Amino acid sequence: MRQIILDTETTGLDPKLGHRIIEIAAVEIVDRRPTGNHFHRYVNPGRASDEGALEVHGLTDDFLRDKPKFCDIAKEFLEFVAGDELIIHNAAFDCAFLDAELGLLDLSPISGHCPQVVDTLRMARDLHPGKKNNLNSLCERYLIDNSARTLHGALLDANLLAEVYLAMTRGQDSLMIDSAPTPQAETRRAMSELTLVVMVATAEELAAHDLQLAEIDKASRGACVWTRLAAA
Repeated sequence: MRQIILDTETTGLDPKLGHRIIEIAAVEIVDRRPTGNHFHRYVNPGRASDEGALEVHGLTDDFLRDKPKFCDIAKEFLEFVAGDELIIHNAAFDCAFLDAELGLLDLSPISGHCPQVVDTLRMARDLHPGKKNNLNSLCERYLIDNSARTLHGALLDANLLAEVYLAMTRGQDSLMIDSAPTPQAETRRAMSELTLVVMVATAEELAAHDLQLAEIDKASRGACVWTRLAAA
């Protein structure tokens, strides 16, 4: 199964106010294993970032000025994620921005390209009610190294979220039904097909054994368990 961990950085908090995506990253997981394959682009939003947003991501207007616009990377992005499950922390935020960008290009919302979106923030709140469930807190809770996260970055955060998601869902492995035999089942079946070989002790070996037991019984003043069991 292929899943995509997605994260964005933006010029502000609300696409309805004209804020835009400035960075987008999508990290591939196949059968619960990160493959190293990813999509990552910086985007020229055509507008300045709010001061608060700039403090979070540090992506200045000068840095973004020569980057492609979203319309230039939309096709490649959709080809990378289309048909697969998206995993996003606070999915409503990122999906709202994606839908706004796609809408400007007369394209269908992200839900029209990906069949399902998993919100890891909602998942974390269900697992850890009453606790902080932002990405830094989850990294700390699941012992994931986030020391490089001095600023938010879409690719860095997507890779961290991949580790968090796999840690949060690790117990689900046992719920997966597989038609193929499990390794344990194969081992049991292989053992049942073995022929048991019995090696019978020789007369000399039995005599040596009785002598050893007699010496143990003498040294322990009649407390040798094996001698008592043999006489019972």
